[in-house]
Amino acid sequence: MHLLRSLLLLALATVSAGKPSLFSDATPLELKLEAPLQEVFDRGADDEKFAGGGTLTYRDPATGSSVVLSGVEVSVRGHTSRRQNECPFPKLKVAFRKDTAAETSIFSDLHGFRIGTHCGDTPGEELTAQFGRLANEKSPLREASVYRLLDAMGVPTLQARAARITYVDTTGAEPHTVMRNAVLLEADDDARRRVGATGEISMDQFTTARDMLTTADTARLAFAEAMIGNFDWCLRYFPDDTYRCDAKQPLWNITAFKRPDGAVVPVIGDFDLAGMVVGRHSWFEKVYYDRFVPSGSSVDIEVLSQVQRTRALFDRAELDDMRRYFLSRRAAADDAVREGNLDPHGRELAAQHLEAFFADLTEDAFYRPVIAKAGTAVYLDAAKSREACQAGDEVPPGTPVNVVATSGEMAQVALLDVHWRWAPPRGCPAVRSGPVWVEKDAISADFPRQTGKNP
Repeated sequence: MHLLRSLLLLALATVSAGKPSLFSDATPLELKLEAPLQEVFDRGADDEKFAGGGTLTYRDPATGSSVVLSGVEVSVRGHTSRRQNECPFPKLKVAFRKDTAAETSIFSDLHGFRIGTHCGDTPGEELTAQFGRLANEKSPLREASVYRLLDAMGVPTLQARAARITYVDTTGAEPHTVMRNAVLLEADDDARRRVGATGEISMDQFTTARDMLTTADTARLAFAEAMIGNFDWCLRYFPDDTYRCDAKQPLWNITAFKRPDGAVVPVIGDFDLAGMVVGRHSWFEKVYYDRFVPSGSSVDIEVLSQVQRTRALFDRAELDDMRRYFLSRRAAADDAVREGNLDPHGRELAAQHLEAFFADLTEDAFYRPVIAKAGTAVYLDAAKSREACQAGDEVPPGTPVNVVATSGEMAQVALLDVHWRWAPPRGCPAVRSGPVWVEKDAISADFPRQTGKNP
């Protein structure tokens, strides 16, 4: 079946699938969560299985009466956010006992849910020093908007809903209360059921995307992550793929659900470090040349980087189908951002990412010149007397270039390291600080070739 038609059918299936009651409404939900939170934070930092008993209360929008669910289990979740120096108020998970979520509650069809918290109370747009989080209550609302955007685009992701939570910490003799914005997220068990899966592919079982996933799913995933400016993910596409992955970790922030027919569905999540949320990444100048685009915008460069990386992963027909698929849903994307519960700067960031993304999908912008020849070396001069990086280093095919000047058989170019070839610890300051030299015949816009598969 034609890839674009397959994608549209998958998108329709995603939209038409029944959503749990909690996520069927985009209106922010007001909740009260009472639990020994400080004890959960302290013990959960080292023991992710520790859970404290608590009570969840919300107001039924239909009747206006309070619904109280007692006996819920509250625990911390996440990886880096569990560190106290990163998030004084880490991410949480709420689990229901079988007798907890009464049939009349909006949680009745759920095993539980996750909470994307405010992490901390840093001012303005200040980011945490270690991982670059926006540690205040703007973050969860921006992240909720990202989830809703992806859902509108037909991208398999977790269901989400913005919330306003009153946290009552019962650890001490006197309860301590704070009220903050949050994002409620679907639990894995409920997501698995929703997509019709019966199991999950573990890290040890997962090999490569080319072996285990469909082209439609993998391409859609790659383009979606580019759209939201997210780099906190990885998926091993082929055996020696090291782009943000390692030998022990072939996928990150992607859950691979397995259906009874053997099909594997990748569901993406965890966007608190996405560009649409944080606005900027502290590692940017260690990876990219900041003057590669005229605007000098980190948003433009980061979005362009991941869009262009797809040219080394898929053939031309697959890329063109994917471009058409996303371009056909531009109105849905704009609507999702406009209707999102966002602060002014958050809305501006979302719009900037979308503008950059859809501009990069046009024919001329997408098929810009790249290094198309394997084995291309990079030099500091046209005479090839000095290599720009490590001895014998080569530019990965599919690396975008802007030609600055030519001299004989050589071209002086600005490079955009979309493959993170020279990201730390490897490094190559020359490609991040200005133009370098390559052989002219290594450059082509016809990549991947129109008449054949990408090498």
